[in-house]
Amino acid sequence: METRSTRRKKLWFGSSDEGDNDIDRISDLPDAILHHILLLLPLQSIAQTSVLSQRWRSLWSSFPDLDFTTINPSKAICSTPNLKTKRSASSSMDFITNVLALRDKHSDLRTFRFRAHLSFSRLNGLIRRAIRCNVQELDVEVATGDYFNFPRGVITSESLRVLKLRSRYPGFRLLPSSVMTIGFPSLHTLSLSLVILYEQSSLLDLFTESSFPCLKKLNLEACFGMKHLKVCCRALQDLTLENCFQLHSLDICCAKLENLRVASCFDGYSDKTWFKVNAPGLRSISWEYNSITASSSLVNLTSLHEASIGFSLHHENLSVEKLQSVCNFLSGLSHVHSLTLESQCVEILSNKNDIIHLLHPFNNLKILELRTGFEKSNVPGLAFLFRSSPTLHTLILKIINDFKIERRQWNRDLWDLTTSAEEQYWESQLQTLRPFLDNLKVVKIHGFLECENEVSLAKFLLKHGKDLQEMTLCTAKYCNHKDSLRRQKVRSQIMGFSWASSNAKIVFLLSSS
Repeated sequence: METRSTRRKKLWFGSSDEGDNDIDRISDLPDAILHHILLLLPLQSIAQTSVLSQRWRSLWSSFPDLDFTTINPSKAICSTPNLKTKRSASSSMDFITNVLALRDKHSDLRTFRFRAHLSFSRLNGLIRRAIRCNVQELDVEVATGDYFNFPRGVITSESLRVLKLRSRYPGFRLLPSSVMTIGFPSLHTLSLSLVILYEQSSLLDLFTESSFPCLKKLNLEACFGMKHLKVCCRALQDLTLENCFQLHSLDICCAKLENLRVASCFDGYSDKTWFKVNAPGLRSISWEYNSITASSSLVNLTSLHEASIGFSLHHENLSVEKLQSVCNFLSGLSHVHSLTLESQCVEILSNKNDIIHLLHPFNNLKILELRTGFEKSNVPGLAFLFRSSPTLHTLILKIINDFKIERRQWNRDLWDLTTSAEEQYWESQLQTLRPFLDNLKVVKIHGFLECENEVSLAKFLLKHGKDLQEMTLCTAKYCNHKDSLRRQKVRSQIMGFSWASSNAKIVFLLSSS
């Protein structure tokens, strides 16, 4: 009886019952198709196919995507390797060197990717070989025994499209600007990590249109010693800057920039820091845990759709200059459609009412997500943000619960007609909040603990949100039996409001966190 396995062999190799010689249909496929199939395998498995025949040996020697990270992918690079690690690393590097040496000289490299602990001379030699093979994507993650210089060979490569150079230890130095600015004619993606710039702290003339005419994506991480950075690349669409703690100034002027992410940057102890962003095509900005600069300017962000903003506060008392900088920053986001603000923003806006009147309204804002401790002192900042969002559709509050802070708990009268001090405050803001209340459709409150501040706001929104369609209250998962009974009473009372002006659907959910 013919098995299923036999039928498959006949299908692929053309064997017949008459005893005709098997026909290797797979080997007859074009190189490009076979290379695409082999790309699904780890590199070591691809190398093993070279023993099958001369045809497969040729396919291996011309394989365009050499990803050596698929060999022992779980192994991390160690900055201080032991003897066993050194032997393993040496063996891996010998394999990489041999693969490149036996490669068909007339076959170009599409991708060359590896991570290793090695010397700079060996690193430079591998990169030179890859450049001679007209490599298009070079992805290298290394640890070396000492600082090394940026590989000179990649600068003038006309084939290189993607360059990712990450140093685990101890870092690498850029070449002088006079050398760096003469190349990269075809590069569209550049990612550099752990760059030592103490001897050239100002990168004002490197990332320009003339140096990087085709650059679309730029990622700079852990640039130690960099104090001044200017980016003016005409084609740039994505820019990420991370862990540049000593940065004093950032100047971005890119007409086609669509996505900007800056995280953990700027010198928080300097009073002379500043940044400026001029990007009329910017669609998304993520500003995470950055120190507040003394001056900030966001210009022409007319296409902005999404923004997520958070600051790192080094001092409790900010200077007037830095407070004004925060207002200028938020005003520059006035065209945004979806905005997320971390708790520090709410705190600043709550405590500095003398300057927040300068903030521009968010007339296009449809989704607002606020992360806050929701202490009584935060209420003025929340009210101001509501007033500044006259066309808001969805409000999301993520309450950061800190049980070290004493908060007044729920009592059985909060949900009836008794008016608390907090609710009296919200009622006093009714007229100025009318546009906000008239457009609000969806409210989601995460971390809802039935504390007075939260209850008063929920009650106010239900009472005056005429077009409110849904309110979701996500309560904390942890609770004792007494809390559970209290929540049941809250739910029954909130469901039976006779004074609510909206017909909003009210949903209680148990938070998973």
